[in-house]
Amino acid sequence: MPTYLSPGVYVEEVDGGSRPIEGVGTAVAAFVGFAAKGPVNTPTLVSNWSQYTRLFGEFVEGCYLAHAVYGYFLNGGGNCYIVRIGAAGPDGAEAVSGPQAIIGGLRAVAVEGAENRDVSIEVADAAEGKPADRFTLTVKVDGKQVEQYPDVTVKRGKDNVVRAVAERSKVITLTEVAAATQPAKGTVVLAAPPPVPAVPERIVPEDYTGDVADRSGLGGLEAVDEVTMVSVPDLMSAYQRGVLDLEAVKAVQLAVIAHCELMGDRVAVLDTPPGLSPQQVKDWRVDYAGYDSKYAALYYPWVKVFDPATGGNEFVPPSGHMSGVWARNDDTRGVHKAPANEVVRGAILVETHLTKNEQELLNPEGINCIRAFPGRGIRVWGARTLSSDPAWRYLNVRRLFNYLEESILGGTQWVVFEPNDDALWAKIRRTVSSFLVMEWRKGALFGLTPGEAFFVKCDRDNNTAESIDAGQVVCEIGVAPVKPAEFVIFRLSQFSGGASEVSE
Repeated sequence: MPTYLSPGVYVEEVDGGSRPIEGVGTAVAAFVGFAAKGPVNTPTLVSNWSQYTRLFGEFVEGCYLAHAVYGYFLNGGGNCYIVRIGAAGPDGAEAVSGPQAIIGGLRAVAVEGAENRDVSIEVADAAEGKPADRFTLTVKVDGKQVEQYPDVTVKRGKDNVVRAVAERSKVITLTEVAAATQPAKGTVVLAAPPPVPAVPERIVPEDYTGDVADRSGLGGLEAVDEVTMVSVPDLMSAYQRGVLDLEAVKAVQLAVIAHCELMGDRVAVLDTPPGLSPQQVKDWRVDYAGYDSKYAALYYPWVKVFDPATGGNEFVPPSGHMSGVWARNDDTRGVHKAPANEVVRGAILVETHLTKNEQELLNPEGINCIRAFPGRGIRVWGARTLSSDPAWRYLNVRRLFNYLEESILGGTQWVVFEPNDDALWAKIRRTVSSFLVMEWRKGALFGLTPGEAFFVKCDRDNNTAESIDAGQVVCEIGVAPVKPAEFVIFRLSQFSGGASEVSE
């Protein structure tokens, strides 16, 4: 508190009490797959189709990543993150674009700004009387010397050539790609590397799952908080080419589900293998895959779209288009509304035209169907998770809770280290209740009054002396989410019409 020593009028800014909770974003997709170019194993933010093509290239035959991203934007998606995998050079290291050359186990690459000029590296003997493992490295651009590194070595130490180049060079970078050896004397010209195929000849499940420490594959997405849905469309392209079998497909999809469960704020958008009949996809789902998770949704069948890579039409996995439908639904109606009975933009046909009886076989197993209706187009006709728990059966309930949890978590960080007393508990109740009232007014919660829709309890009953001594504040929140009208029933009966007068 300020100290007042002189008479006068003072104006102070005071804390207004509770702080509002702002809703977090609910529709940021992440796609893992193959691309013609672009950063490798680096989650890269992309906001529109033009930006994607500039960074990762156009459609590539045999790849579904571009189709998934295009379908995502076409159906209303906004920001998304792209993780390109499977791009490795002939030596097994990650492919690097730009003119380059190998000298003594080191890769020299021209930096941005010098990639379109003639860059060469000359290796010569060091000055007379230096040790035999020393050499002089000279960098030339268009035949003129621009940098020189005398008396350097490949051995560790302050005179290491990689270290010297990293500290001073504005033309090249050096990285170790093999055991460092003394480079041969002479001049090497940096040249464009051979193109790396977008579709790798060899791929293993670990390429998809990646590693958290290396920020690769799915592991790299753990550092991106905004992501709310994850799709791996090129898992199925690898399966179609015979690079992966069904066991590997299951392993990767289980890894995607585990990633979403670990993060707790995102949902996996899964594809079924191609070419399956309704009975086959049911058998695959129930008897082989057996997934049981409230953080995953499965869609069937594949959809046919225009393929600029071949000039014709091609069936593609629907996960990218479905992610866009989720985003459009969130924008127009809200995350509480089930993302179903929505038109799939860009879909020409479905791989299997499902009947009502066939969907009755699939819907109870959590297989969300995509159906073609006469005069109504191709629509998503299912909104279930893969959970066996009836409480988490519907996709919108899971995603609503993700939204509420993340919003409350982000909007109550100010509580940490505040005095743990009745005043703080009252502020918490007001803050959370105000947020939930807004969600109730949007139609996200069930009930005629806020009291029927939710409760917030944070008082002496659930904050005991023991929990206070442990530095804990406990706030219990209960909400009644709205469930989708999945089965609409009209009961019609026959009755005798007309009217008759009763005489006294």
